[in-house]
Amino acid sequence: ESQIHSPPEGGNSPSSSDNFQMTCWLISNISDSWSRQLPFPAVTLCNNNPLRFPRLSKGDLYYAGHWLGLLLPNRTARPLLTELLRADEARLRWFAKLADFRLFLPPRHYEGISADFMDRLGHQLEDMLLSCKYRGELCGPHNFSAVFTKYGKCYMFNSGEEGRPLLTTVKGGTGNGLEIMLDIQQDEYLPIWGETEETTFEAGVKVQIHSQSEPPFVQELGFGVAPGFQTFVATQEQRLTYLPPPWGECRSPELGLAFFPVYSVTACRIDCETRYIVENCNCRMVHMPGDAPFCTPEQYKECAEPALSLLAEKDSNYCICRTPCNLTRYNKELSMVKIPSKTSAKYLEKKFNKSEKYISENILVLDIFFEALNYETIEQKKAYEVAALLGDIGGQMGLFIGASILTILELFDYLYELIKEKLLDLLGKEEEDGSHEENVSTCDPVPNHSESLSHTVTVPLQAPLGTLEEIAC
Repeated sequence: ESQIHSPPEGGNSPSSSDNFQMTCWLISNISDSWSRQLPFPAVTLCNNNPLRFPRLSKGDLYYAGHWLGLLLPNRTARPLLTELLRADEARLRWFAKLADFRLFLPPRHYEGISADFMDRLGHQLEDMLLSCKYRGELCGPHNFSAVFTKYGKCYMFNSGEEGRPLLTTVKGGTGNGLEIMLDIQQDEYLPIWGETEETTFEAGVKVQIHSQSEPPFVQELGFGVAPGFQTFVATQEQRLTYLPPPWGECRSPELGLAFFPVYSVTACRIDCETRYIVENCNCRMVHMPGDAPFCTPEQYKECAEPALSLLAEKDSNYCICRTPCNLTRYNKELSMVKIPSKTSAKYLEKKFNKSEKYISENILVLDIFFEALNYETIEQKKAYEVAALLGDIGGQMGLFIGASILTILELFDYLYELIKEKLLDLLGKEEEDGSHEENVSTCDPVPNHSESLSHTVTVPLQAPLGTLEEIAC
C-alpha cells in the first residue's frame, strides 16, 4: 500500500510557515513481512498505588505526611481521614499512634523522596506476583527489572539489560508469550480523603508495551488492567522509517541525549522535564535521571509538581521532541473475561488462602502475546526524486518530438562533423593561398618571341621530368 502525504494546507509546514518551500511531497510504503522468530517487547507494569499505607514509618509520616495528604500543615491528622478509618478500628488506632509526634525526635537528615524511599514503600513484586509463565515455562521476579516512573517503583519484563538475555518467540497466539497473575494489594492502598491533581481513584495496574531502547512513559502511554478479569493483549510489531531534513522532520536515534544513549520521543520528554525541574527547583523527581539531589516533600508540593504541570499545559518551545528516523512500536488489541468463575472460586480460595471477595477485588491475570509472527513496515519515501524527474523529461521528449538518447547523440555527432568540415575547409584555403604566392615568386621571366626564333632548341628524348615549380613555370 502507498499513501501520499502533501504539505499541510494554509502554507504551514510541520515546523513553521517560513520553510514551506522546503516541504516535499512524501509517500508511505506499507508492507507486511513474516519472520521465523521475533524479539519479545519489553513490558513495564506499575501498581496504580505508589506507596503502601501500612509500611509508613513515623519518620516517613513526619516528613512526607503533608505531601501525601495524610496530615495538615501543622502535622496533625486530617479529621476527614480519621472518619474514613473508623470502619477499621485496628488501622485507626495504628494511624493515631503513628501520627502522635509529641515524644518523637525527628532525624537530622532526611533523604527526600528518593529511589530508596520509593523502593522501601512501594509494592514489591515478590508479594504481588502469584504466578508467571513465558512460552509455557515458569518465570519469576528475577526475570523483571525495577524501574521508577511517576507511579513509583515499577517492574520491567525482558528489559534486555546486561546479564538479561533478550527473549524471543517463535509462535503467535496465547500461550506463546507472557502470562502473569498479580495481587494488587488494595488493602494497602493510601486512603483517599479528597480530590487533588495527583489523586487516582483506580485500582489495578498500568502496563506499557515498548521496545527495549525506549524508556517507559507509563503515565501517558500505558493501558489499564483491572482486578477480577483476565486481560488478553494481542500485539503486532510495527517498524517505521521516516525521512530526515530537508524532506522530513525526524532525528537519528544514534544522536543520543544527555541522560539516554539512544534517542526516542519518550527519552526526549523525560530529558526535557528533568532539565526543566532541575533549572527551576534545583532538584529532581524520583523518576528523573541525573545526579541532582532528590526533591524533598516540600519541593515536590511547592515547586516540582506545579512546574511539571505548567510545562505540560503551556504551549512553549522548551520541549521540542522530533520523531526518530527509525522507530519500533506495538499495536494492541485488548479483550477480557471475568475471573474467577463460580467453579474455580473455591479452588482459588484454598490455593491462595483468600476469600472470593478478596480474589475478585485484587487478583488479575495478564496475557500478552503476538497475534502472528509478522511485522508491519511503514517506510516514508520521497514521492518525486531526481531520477524520476530525468526519466519524465526523456519520456516527454520521446512522446512529443520523437526524440531519444540516440537522437541526441546523433545530433552531437552531426554538429561535430559539420564543425570539423568547416575547419578543414578553412585550413585548406589558407595553405593553398600560401603556396601560390611562393610559386609565382620563383618563376623566370618569359623570353621574347623574337629572340626565341633565332636559336635552335634541342630537347633530349629522355628528358627527366621537372618539379612542380618547373612545370608551372
